[in-house]
Amino acid sequence: MKHFRMPATVLLSAAMLVAGAQSASARPVHDASLRALADRADVRIGAAVDMTALVDETDYRRTTASEFNSVTAENVMKWESVEPERGTYDWSKADELVAFARAHGQAVRGHTLLWHNQLPAWLTAGVADGSIDAKELRGILHKHVTAEVSHFKGRIYQWDVVNEVFNDDGSLRDSLWLQKLGPSYIADTFRWAHAADPKAKLFLNDYNVEGVNAKSTAYYELARDLRKQGVPVQGFGIQGHLSIQYGFPGDVSDNVARFAKLGMQTAFTEVDVRMALPVDSEKLAKQATYFRGLLDACLGSRSCKSFTVWGFTDKHSWVPGVFTGEGAATLLDEEYAQKPAYTAVAEGLREGR
Repeated sequence: MKHFRMPATVLLSAAMLVAGAQSASARPVHDASLRALADRADVRIGAAVDMTALVDETDYRRTTASEFNSVTAENVMKWESVEPERGTYDWSKADELVAFARAHGQAVRGHTLLWHNQLPAWLTAGVADGSIDAKELRGILHKHVTAEVSHFKGRIYQWDVVNEVFNDDGSLRDSLWLQKLGPSYIADTFRWAHAADPKAKLFLNDYNVEGVNAKSTAYYELARDLRKQGVPVQGFGIQGHLSIQYGFPGDVSDNVARFAKLGMQTAFTEVDVRMALPVDSEKLAKQATYFRGLLDACLGSRSCKSFTVWGFTDKHSWVPGVFTGEGAATLLDEEYAQKPAYTAVAEGLREGR
C-alpha cells in the first residue's frame, strides 16, 4: 500500500493555518454571533468550508471561526480528493480543516463516504473498462470506507455515509454501485463505517427530501428496514438546497418527526436558497423566510442536532456555476454583509427550541 507524504509547503501552510486559528480562538466569540446563539439553542450551526478560501482569505477565515460551531468539508473529504491515485492517500487539506476546527472549538461533519459523483478517475475507468469487477469493487469500497473513517476516528461527530442514492420518484439511483453491487452496498457501507468509528453518528443524505414526498418516503422505508436488521443507520440528512421560484416544501416538520420516531437523529446538512438574478429586496425577504422555515423545523425537534449552510458568502457559492442566471444563495453577500436571511437565522436561534 502506498501512502502520501505531505510536502513541506503543505505542512507549512497547515502550520500557518493552525497558528492563525489559535490566535483567533483566543478572542471571545461575540454574544450575537450565530455560534453563540446556537450554543444556547443546543444545536450545531455549521458551514461547508472552501479550503482555498480558508487558507487565502482573512475575511473568510475570520467569519468561519466566529459564526459557526461546526464545519463540513465542501470537497476535500470526497473520494477523488483523498485517494487521487489508487492506494495513494492525500489527507492534507482535510487535516487542515480538522486542525482549524479543533483550534476554534468547532465540531466536524464528514462529507461524504459514498457518492456516485466526484469519484477518482482510476476507479470509474476501471469499472467502465471491466478491469475492476464486482468482487474487487466491493473490496475497494470496503477499504476506502475503513481507511477514511479510521483516519478521522474520534474527530468527526456525524458522517454523511451514503449520499444521494434515490431518484425523486423513490427508485434507487442507477449508479455504478447499484449496477455492480446491488442494493446491499448501502448496508455494507454503514456497517464498515461503524466498525471503523463506533462513536460517529452515521447519516443518509440527499436533496429534495425536505418534505414528505416519494423520495423522502423511500429513505424512511429504507432506514426503517435497515434498522430492523441491526444496520447502524443513525441519522437522516436533509440537504435543503432550495429556490425561491418554487414554493416552500410542505410538511418539513412532519418529515423530521417521522425519522425521529425511528430513533434517528436528523440534520439539515447543505442549506442554501437561490434566486434568479438580479437581487432585489423582495427576493431577499422571501429567501429569509425559507431559511427560517428550515431552521424552525430543526429547532422544533430534539432529534435535529445540526443545521449547516452550504457556504456562507455569495463570493464562494457553488450555485452560479451550476444554475445559470441564479445565485445570491447564502447568508452573506459577496462583501460579507449580512442579508435578511442571516438576521432570520439569528432570530430563530435566539428564540431557541
